[in-house]
Amino acid sequence: MFICDAHCDTLYRLLKEPGSNNDVTPERLKCGGVGLQTLAMFVGTSSDKKTIINTIEGMMAISDELRQEGLDIVDDPDLATEGEVKYMLSIEGSEIFEDDLSLLEVYRKKGVRMASLTWNYDNKLASCHMGDTSRGLSNLGKECVREMNRLGIAVDLSHISEKAFKDVLDHALSSPLASHSCAKALCNHSRNLSDEQLVALFNAGGFVGINFCPAFLNEKGEASMLDVLKHIEHMYELGGSGKVGFGSDFDGIDTKPIGLDNPENFPALIRFLADSGSFSDDDIADISGRAFINYYKKL
Repeated sequence: MFICDAHCDTLYRLLKEPGSNNDVTPERLKCGGVGLQTLAMFVGTSSDKKTIINTIEGMMAISDELRQEGLDIVDDPDLATEGEVKYMLSIEGSEIFEDDLSLLEVYRKKGVRMASLTWNYDNKLASCHMGDTSRGLSNLGKECVREMNRLGIAVDLSHISEKAFKDVLDHALSSPLASHSCAKALCNHSRNLSDEQLVALFNAGGFVGINFCPAFLNEKGEASMLDVLKHIEHMYELGGSGKVGFGSDFDGIDTKPIGLDNPENFPALIRFLADSGSFSDDDIADISGRAFINYYKKL
């Protein structure tokens, strides 16, 4: 089974905690059958542009080191194949582009195929899920979205506000995605997506990667594979067939669902989903990775 994961924070963790025991390693990806891992480059919490650029360049350097360990980068996700481990780059938080949108093309040439407009604070482009609810996508943000569309960089709606979410859908020229988000109807967290948002995103041809953070899966703050199953089932009921997959957030979350400690556990999760009887074989192939690949074919 070909497996894709749309989001992890391993590069940032390797940069800030060298030598740490990470969730995601080339060995664990291979063991778990992950053919394509999206490695996010989190900009951090500083507003200083030089610091942000140094942080991203530091992670770019680490990604080059991973290539020497046998983890090759792909510019086109469709080039990833079962039995081999590939990775793709994304940027989490677009503060780096606020003062110079030409940097979008610079990082696109370096292999970046996805970028989220915000993290957990507002910026010049858009408001975040816990920011100014009256503010959405700025004029600069609209320009940024159009340029990302032109370059084939997926606009990641994880972390942005409901108004900014709607603004992107109203102004984007190609389908956005939410790389690591869950359903608000099942867990009322500001990071999660409402049914209205999910329907709009699916109708636009978008994609959602289910986040494994227990706080987003279950309001009790504890979760299991059953919670992941419920969120996928709910999204399928809203029209998400062929448009839902995984966005684990490994190395970016402190706690995990029972039985989902790292990429080695993906096969067990897929067996659990298959054994539930909720999904066909085609559904399982889509959820495992095909939906993510097909999303990029339309971008």
